[in-house]
Amino acid sequence: MTAVGDISGPAISDRRAVVSLLRHLRSPEGQADPLPVWEGLRSMGDVVRAPWGAYFVTSFEACSQVLRSRNWLVPDFAWQERQPDPRRWQELATQELTGTLSRINAPSHTCQRRALGNPFDRSTLEGLRPAIARVVTGLLDDLEKRLREDGEADFVQTVAELLPVRTVGEWLGIPKEHHAHILDFAHRQAYAQELFPSKEQLAQAGQATLEMRAFFGELIRERRAHPGNDVLTGWIHHWDAHFADDPEAAARVIYHLTMFITIASLETSAVLLTNAVRFATEEPARAEWLRAHPEHIDDLIEETLRYDPPVWLNSHVAADDTVLAGTPLAKDTTVHILYGAAAHDPRRNPDPHVFDIQRDGGHITFGSGPHYCLGAPLARFEAREAMAQILERFPTLRPAGPPSYDNSRLVFRRITSLKVTV
Repeated sequence: MTAVGDISGPAISDRRAVVSLLRHLRSPEGQADPLPVWEGLRSMGDVVRAPWGAYFVTSFEACSQVLRSRNWLVPDFAWQERQPDPRRWQELATQELTGTLSRINAPSHTCQRRALGNPFDRSTLEGLRPAIARVVTGLLDDLEKRLREDGEADFVQTVAELLPVRTVGEWLGIPKEHHAHILDFAHRQAYAQELFPSKEQLAQAGQATLEMRAFFGELIRERRAHPGNDVLTGWIHHWDAHFADDPEAAARVIYHLTMFITIASLETSAVLLTNAVRFATEEPARAEWLRAHPEHIDDLIEETLRYDPPVWLNSHVAADDTVLAGTPLAKDTTVHILYGAAAHDPRRNPDPHVFDIQRDGGHITFGSGPHYCLGAPLARFEAREAMAQILERFPTLRPAGPPSYDNSRLVFRRITSLKVTV
């Protein structure tokens, strides 16, 4: 992403150092342990110039300010059209995501969020509890079978990736036979959200977008023809009435909501659950303590979100000329919020490199302000139910080795495998 304007802020004090840290982040070693990268960037300042003209925001306070302040916007269609070279933003997959809640600003964003309300409030989650518990139990049955037959199993493929897609499938009424296809195109479509996707990745994301359009388009048409007592039917009724004179506008909003809320919940929830299991079980004493103190499972989840966030960065743009942490920034300048660096800021979380379930620290992994993650309560709820059952059913579960990662990612973390044994 390219910043616009002649900024008189800090120069690229050590361009080579920044480039070196980013290269390390994309290496197997950097994916396995990004903490030296966060520390290295934060040591350069709260706001660090990127080689392409944007800025990394590394401190907890500055990141929080960007997320909460009206001086900062997400890079929407209007911003993309103002870029000197808009070709990067004209890719099919990029255009598709720019129409979703995560990439629209007020007033359209405000209208959609108000209409949605809190889709995962306490009563909704309590209503989903039996279904989520049933899904978790079934997945753990599969895990137990694989462990019994083979001595080890891949937790990601057996449990972590399947729990969120089956949960959202229950919520929206998406039949189970479609879940594997949804996971497949969601993984490929995510490449469009990377900072610098390759041509091959954009091609994969473009093809995934076509498959996504076809799938959700057919799902919505089928639900129009056969309404049910489900969330999607409710959205159809609401937006058809809201855009009574513009059925195409209603169709766009319904599609983007259904598509985005489905795919946005998948990779991030899978990473959260995989990391929570890894951190809980890699030290037998920690797992034993959690079994004796199940009231701290929520604390485990929060420390997992802080220590290794599923999303590494998010981009915002300056709505007007502004100053951030003492750095003057012109209108339209892009900043990249580094969630990991913010969560490991010792000014907010002392001894940040220590994984401490009872830390009671702070993180902004789900964002903050108007674009706070809609699915955060659901992700926490899924992880809580899964961890409670795992600790009870598998008292000797432990990682059989370190997790494997998709090394092409700089934005969305993806754990591709975690072998576990008992």
